[in-house]
Order: sequence, then C-alpha cells, then structure tokens
Amino acid sequence: MKLSVVGIGPGGRDYILPVAQQVLATADIVIGYSYYFQFIAHLLQPGCECIGKDLTEEEARAELAVNRCEAGKHIVVISSGDAGIYAMASLVYQYAGTCTDKEIELQTIPGISAFIAAAGKLGAPLGHDFCCISLSDLMTPWPVIEKRIQAAAIGDFVTSLYNPRSKKRFWQLARFKELFLQHRDADTPVAIIRQVTRPEEQITITTLAALNIEDVDMFSLVMIGNSQTYQFNSFLVTPRGYMARKPHSGQEIQDESFRQIAIQLKREDVSEADRWAIMRCIHTTADFEYEDLYLANQDAITQWHHYLKEGGTIVTDVTMVQSGITKEFLKKYNAQVYCYLNDEAVLPLAEKEGLTRSQAGMRIAIEKHPEALFVVGNAPTALFELCDQLQERRFNPAGIIGAPVGFVNVIESKLKLQALKNVPYVIIQGRKGGSNVAASIVNAAFTVNDK
Repeated sequence: MKLSVVGIGPGGRDYILPVAQQVLATADIVIGYSYYFQFIAHLLQPGCECIGKDLTEEEARAELAVNRCEAGKHIVVISSGDAGIYAMASLVYQYAGTCTDKEIELQTIPGISAFIAAAGKLGAPLGHDFCCISLSDLMTPWPVIEKRIQAAAIGDFVTSLYNPRSKKRFWQLARFKELFLQHRDADTPVAIIRQVTRPEEQITITTLAALNIEDVDMFSLVMIGNSQTYQFNSFLVTPRGYMARKPHSGQEIQDESFRQIAIQLKREDVSEADRWAIMRCIHTTADFEYEDLYLANQDAITQWHHYLKEGGTIVTDVTMVQSGITKEFLKKYNAQVYCYLNDEAVLPLAEKEGLTRSQAGMRIAIEKHPEALFVVGNAPTALFELCDQLQERRFNPAGIIGAPVGFVNVIESKLKLQALKNVPYVIIQGRKGGSNVAASIVNAAFTVNDK
C-alpha cells in the first residue's frame, strides 16, 4: 500500500512539476479539496477515483486517505502549492503515525509554493532573508500569530502572508498592517498577488501605508518587502545585502556606529546638541544607560561649541582626559588644553592646604585660566573644588563637565554641581563616568554642528 502527498503548484498547468505528474498518473484514488481537481484532471489515469472534500475538511481528508490504504493501491492526497507548506503533508503523516497496524509506504512530492510563484512574477523580492506567516487562526492561536508578526517586522524579514483575508477572517490583515507600521516605513513596497499563475492572475503593487485591505481575498497572497526592497518598473527588488559593502574605513565604521546608536535612542526631552553628546558617550562606552544618566543645562554643548571654535581653553583634572580630546579638533580651532595634576607647584600647595593633588591642580588652573571650560573625568575632589570656588565667585568658567567615576563622594560631587545654577554644565549622574566619557563630551562640543 502506497500513500503519496503531492503538491500540484499554485494552479497553472505549467507549474506542476514533472515528478508530480508522474505520481498522479499512477494514482488509484485521489483525495483533495474539490476546487483543485480542475487543475489535475487531465493527468489522471482512466478509472481513477476522485474524492473531493470541502475546504475546511483537512483532517477528514487525511484520515480518509490513510483508511483507504490497502495492498496494491496507490492513494494520492493533493495540495495546492507545496504539500508541506500550510498543507496536507503534516496532517497525513501525523495520522499515519497513529495507525501502527498498517505498513504504508509514504512519500511527499514537492510543488511550487504560491509565494515562490509570486516571487517569480514580481522579479526579485526574496533576495534576502524572508519568512511566511499564515494569518489564519483556525489552527493557531492569534496571540502566537501576533508574536510571529512582531518578530518578522522587527527582524526586517521580507514577509509573505498566506490566508491573509476571507469573509469571516477580515480583521487579521488590518491588525497585521497596524503592527508592521510600528516597525517599518510607511513607504515599504507591498504586493498583492491574486490567483497567481491562473488565468485570473492579478498583481497590485502598493505600499504598506496605502495597502487597501478590501483588495485582498482568500485567493490572494500578500508580500511585504524589507527596509531595502524597492520597486523597479513593475518589479520588486530586494538586494542581497543591506549596503553595497560593509564599512571598512575608520570613518565608515564610526558613521555606521553612530547610525546604529541613533535608531535606539528613546529620550525626546533633549536638544539635538545634547543628543549628539549622548551618542558620543554611548559610542565610547557601548553603554546605552548614558542616555538616562546625561544631564545638561543652558544649552551647554552649543555654548561650548562657539567658545571652542574661537580658540577656547580647556582644563582637565587628569592627563587621561587631556589625551582623549581629539588633537585634530584642537588644531582646527587653535584651542588649548591644560592639566596641572603634575605641575611642580601642585605638591607644595597640596601639602600646605591639606588638599588632594587634583584639588591643588584645579586651584592653580583657576588662577591661570578663570574663564576656561573645566572638565572632570576622574576625581570627585576636583569637582568639589570647582564647586566651592564657583560658589565663592572666584572664577567665571565657560562651563563644567562633571563626570568623575567611582564610589566615594562621586554622586555627592555631581549633586553639588547640579545645585549651582550660574554655570553651564553637563553631568553624568550616578557613579558612572570616567576620563573617556568626559573627553567624549568635549569632542561632542567640538563637532556638534559638523555631524
């Protein structure tokens, strides 16, 4: 006894594979959806018994096929497209597995699936990763389908929809569109392929936003491109790659890094200048928490850009911050950067006044450069010193960057700076920060109008 599950393609006679034609020609009994027999009747041998069932009787077809198996008989179950894709193969094999009293010779004959045939008509829409989703919730719970829709949208898959809409299932496609528009551009190309390969074939190319649900019925397949898919004449093309080539040069890699950072930012309460500074901090650390830790006032980044552009002066608490400021920017604007941590006057002053070296360095810097941009990326004592001197109005700085890192007095020093309203500042709140972050904020001020 032999049982074959045969994919008969999407409907056109020329789309039935030769191997499927050969198997159909040897069938004693053919079981399938009544509508499909019109596509294969010419391939059956005289006397072949044809048993047609309704569209919703898939399980009954599978049981009937297995039960009709007997010695010397060849039973064939037909499915449109490919028998293994949303079709009869799985049901037949599942039921056959429960009938251990029968030794059935099983085989599946593949067919050209509707989405493959549709892709051929459209040109080249499947050039990159793709998926198929059935919107029918007759056998799959809708919450599961919705998870798959979300995953396909977020994953940027070219997506083909089976069972997109019928008279009773009319709302699912509208919900699909709503979910996809949360993650895809409104201009994403969409194709509606109706009765593919059949005489009534009709193809409509539109966009995700303009997709008219009423244009889709149970004979339609809907294909949605990915973010790279574009229309060329009456075709859809999805490139094999997302870019002509991967970034190679340092500038290309940096630009791509900033692009990836930008699309993940969430804050809407910051200016473009502050957004750029946040991106520089994240680029340096690969830590997106800096988006929430960043605090600025008085449009500080923009103010500092104008200040540095006119050859401004920068003072840092440690040499690591000094080293992190891009030399190209300093040279371009003839700006100067100083660090007095290792100045010969620091140790005597520190011993005399009971200060840390960082505090002493800042006192010396304040005397020499009272209008500088002061940058603290390491020592909270240096930031405390700046706040104390500022509170006593002993200098008038262009601004203060407060990004010391660590545990002891770090948070307190930043809160003290935050309480001072008479100075432009950028603060990295909490315990995080560091020399690299402080330098990144300075570099952001240099480049804010060049990005």
